[in-house]
Amino acid sequence: MPKDNRDICRYLWTAARRLRVRRPLRPRYALPVKRILFYSLAGGALLALLKILEYQYFVRAYPGEVYGGLVAVLFSALGLYFGMQWARPKGVESREVRVPESGPVPFAVDTEKRKELGITPREYEILGLIAEGLSNREIGERLFVSENTVKTHSSRLFDKLRVNRRVQAVQKGRELRLLP
Repeated sequence: MPKDNRDICRYLWTAARRLRVRRPLRPRYALPVKRILFYSLAGGALLALLKILEYQYFVRAYPGEVYGGLVAVLFSALGLYFGMQWARPKGVESREVRVPESGPVPFAVDTEKRKELGITPREYEILGLIAEGLSNREIGERLFVSENTVKTHSSRLFDKLRVNRRVQAVQKGRELRLLP
């Protein structure tokens, strides 16, 4: 087996002689690549020539309209730029707004109301997950309980809050300051 380029050439030459071919084998892609390059360069040159001729005709046929349009576009762009610069209020960028140091009051759960309603820690946890928008199946997977257990806890929670639906339970929980 050939190891380098010279060995490959010698191998091909001897193979060609054995087949009684008078010239060595050429790669099959060499000829099409040359043709493609020649035709693409010729096509590009022709396109460039056509564009130059088209431009010459265009400039000769419409000289006043072209130059008038270019001047109109230039003055419109300059007018918009300077109009935007002069219409901008001065000093607005450098003005600082001071925010009072006392930040928002952190939310605190009304534990007295929770004890008064008799909501267990598990029911309260399920209420929070309902507020996140999770389904019963997703709540069960998160808490490692069955879907039926979640249904039981949520129905007891609905009874204690005196609501019929999940959305009502979340609204009531926010009203009673059980949820943020």
